Amino acid sequence: MSKLKNIIKQLSQQDYMAIYNSLIESNAEKSALLLKYIKERQLSDTKIMSELNLNSNAYYTMRSRLNQKIEEHLLQQMETPRITLLKKVATINEILFTKKRAIAIATLKKLEKELMDYDLANELTIIYKNLKKLHIGTPEYFSYSQLYNKHVAYMLAVDKTEDLLAQYFRKYGDYILTKQDADKLNLQLLKQEIQNVANLYKSHRLYVLMCCVEIFHRIFMVDNTNQSYEESIETMLEKVSGIFDMYYLDATYFHLKPVFEYLRFEYMNSTETHNSYIAGYQDLNDNLSTLLTNYGAYTYPYQFLITKLSKHLKTNTEKALYEENKHIFFDYEVDKSNVPAFVLYTVYRALSCYYAGKYDEAARMINSMLNEQNLKKLPMIQMEVKLFLSLMYCIMKDNDLFTQLINSIQRQVRLIGKSECVHIVIYSKIMKTAISEAKKGKAAKIQALLQRLSKLEATRHFSPFHFIKKDKEFIERLIGG
Repeated sequence: MSKLKNIIKQLSQQDYMAIYNSLIESNAEKSALLLKYIKERQLSDTKIMSELNLNSNAYYTMRSRLNQKIEEHLLQQMETPRITLLKKVATINEILFTKKRAIAIATLKKLEKELMDYDLANELTIIYKNLKKLHIGTPEYFSYSQLYNKHVAYMLAVDKTEDLLAQYFRKYGDYILTKQDADKLNLQLLKQEIQNVANLYKSHRLYVLMCCVEIFHRIFMVDNTNQSYEESIETMLEKVSGIFDMYYLDATYFHLKPVFEYLRFEYMNSTETHNSYIAGYQDLNDNLSTLLTNYGAYTYPYQFLITKLSKHLKTNTEKALYEENKHIFFDYEVDKSNVPAFVLYTVYRALSCYYAGKYDEAARMINSMLNEQNLKKLPMIQMEVKLFLSLMYCIMKDNDLFTQLINSIQRQVRLIGKSECVHIVIYSKIMKTAISEAKKGKAAKIQALLQRLSKLEATRHFSPFHFIKKDKEFIERLIGG
């Protein structure tokens, strides 16, 4: 809520009244009142809910929609000069066929300067194409031909960089599940290729795109202990922030701000800068569904789910995740064609259910994912997810489903090799002990098996069990059901 309040407080009176009147005209009186209460009366969330007679779910939905309405209004205001400029470019033929040569050249030169300010390579190629035609037979023809070729190449460079960026984060999804060295090398090569393309041009746009991957890669893929760089992460973040401030009318930069807010948060989290960490976390958490839905081509937002789980486990607040998720993901739909994203999201939600004692709901989520997604190409991940599902059946004391699933897992273990699945074998023994009819000594046997687990080297690949506390409460869940 802090982000929405800050935005509303900073609205000019003109913007505030425009948004308020728009809400009233569209019969959204309660949203208009919410805006008014925050702007003029600065009431607390509890007081606003009472004044508007809303429960927490309805209040969260309304505030989310109000936030979207404000962003749409601000974006419309910001885009207007740029849209005007693009409309001018669209009327170039009209100028060429109706105006004298000197006027046409002067108009094109003015448009050239304005387009350069926005770094709009595609539109600049149109300008240079026509300036080239207007200067056939003159010394300037060669110069404009060179500029045309340069901007065509630059436009293709920007397109290529964006494609490489999207490929990098798609590949990172594969890597986060398997942690295979081949995937790691592939990511390094993609990052290097992006840097090589960006270094060909002195372009703030390519620099921003390069920073998306460079900062992320340093945080999650590199041990920076003994590394030295030309620019620190702090320097890159400040430079990008300065570019955004300078080109504040650029719609792409406006939309990329959440990416760098996320990167700043993850960087501060990695360096344990707690004050900024807490503020950054809340803002990101409030807008998590948007981050997951719209920014996968510029960062890997599902990494935040892992960071979030780790944060709550560290602060012993993991039981609060279940209720929080109801608000955050009330209208979110995961992209089921993106296998890593689907797995991470489902496991995150299922773990939240587990800590809230909603074992049946967790089992339904995992079952649904396994039925919709073929994980045969990821045998270890498939086995880890099935093992977590077995844990839910074990806790619920559903012997039939547990036995059926654990037998399937054991067949997979034999195919892969027990030496590669020692932890799977031990977890299976823990669950079999918990669900057995024997009543004495269960806790001690499970504790002994957990001690064996603690001596094993942690698995490199992703596992739901990385986020399950193997403590006294874990044993009680197993034994007590």
